[in-house]
Amino acid sequence: MENPLLLFPQLNISASKDKLYYKVMKSAIKEEPHKASKPGAKQKRNRLSLLLQKPEFHEGDHLGKSGNLTKAASVSPEEAVKWRESFDKLLSEKAGLDAFTKFLKTEFSEENIEFWIACEDYKKSKSAHELLPKAKTIFETFIQKDAPKEVNLDFHTKEVTSQSIAQPLRSTFDAAQSTVYRLMEQDSYPRFLSSALYQSLLQGRDPARAPLRRRSRSFTVNDFHGARPDFTA
Repeated sequence: MENPLLLFPQLNISASKDKLYYKVMKSAIKEEPHKASKPGAKQKRNRLSLLLQKPEFHEGDHLGKSGNLTKAASVSPEEAVKWRESFDKLLSEKAGLDAFTKFLKTEFSEENIEFWIACEDYKKSKSAHELLPKAKTIFETFIQKDAPKEVNLDFHTKEVTSQSIAQPLRSTFDAAQSTVYRLMEQDSYPRFLSSALYQSLLQGRDPARAPLRRRSRSFTVNDFHGARPDFTA
């Protein structure tokens, strides 16, 4: 598979915004309870999502614009139809990534694409000393038990990732990123292609506000099989 760092040049984030990203994420995590059963946990989770999407926080990157597809990009039916070719094709285009992120929000599963983007950014770290604080922030946000935006990982992948946090490498999150990518590709991507949001783009109409769809976490990563994409930088 082609190196994703070449496929997604638009995901580059400047050094200053990069530091702010992890600083604000870390600050938000401290306000989150570590037990999802506490009263108000869902509301605090939603506030964290809003924080991660503030324009002044992500000016110029996908997380700051994903909720406003029509403002972020004008999508032609000809462009949208190409997203059927593959999940890679969808994510390789800014408008496709924005549309898919907007769709995941309607299913309350936007943490998957946010984790994937965070991993892409993590692998762009320019020096080794940047890895540790970034790795801890990603781990506390998306991977540890009862994390505010916990992604669905199998026990083995979570353990392997946890053990490497103390001395992280650029490949620390490769296995977890690959697992989440595969879940999105085989579970969310087919539903996106049949969604009202995508169909409206095919017909050249502005996507209407899609109804929120309560997702089920009954599936596990073991329900999906197939080769994992190679995210090695």
